[in-house]
Amino acid sequence: MRKPNASFYRSAGRPDDFPRDGLPEVAFLGRSNVGKSSLLNALLGSRGLAKVSSTPGRTQTVNFFRVDEALYFADLPGYGYAKVPESVRGTWERLIRSYLEAREPLALCVFLVDARHEPMEGDWALRAYLDELGLPFLLAATKADKLGRGELRQRIEQLRQGLGAGAQDVLAVSASAGTGLAPLWNGIRAAAEGRREASRGH
Repeated sequence: MRKPNASFYRSAGRPDDFPRDGLPEVAFLGRSNVGKSSLLNALLGSRGLAKVSSTPGRTQTVNFFRVDEALYFADLPGYGYAKVPESVRGTWERLIRSYLEAREPLALCVFLVDARHEPMEGDWALRAYLDELGLPFLLAATKADKLGRGELRQRIEQLRQGLGAGAQDVLAVSASAGTGLAPLWNGIRAAAEGRREASRGH
């Protein structure tokens, strides 16, 4: 798999800071400890591009990464971390809403869940929100290397019938083992190309 040419673009704490060049964007969403930064680094072939924090809930902005001068990855703040003050959580939620509800270049949401655990209340709330907005999403079950083959197959099937019903695909992924990165990239590139074609048609 070719290593993409990727660089950190900017952290956006308000909508005015979002990119304005119209390139397709792929948003990464999930719980605070789901392994989002590790997966981003694995996809981008760079160990330290997305900062991996030992403290869940650190990301309080939308972090944009420019990929191959052709699209952006948007790393959205994680949810479900109890130790975050209510005022900070409210700020995140407003920022996430302002991004998801009105972002024309948004081509795809990559919705991350931990393959080892049943979906939690926050995961179902996010699914309902994506459905409400009519946003296309792909479900990525992270840390897939931590499960045996049979158990993983069973989990993916449960996700296909439950949380991932309506997803473009449900993939088992592992940042450390490289599992599922190629099909995830295929989904991302197809969505970005579809977004480019749609914008050309306007």
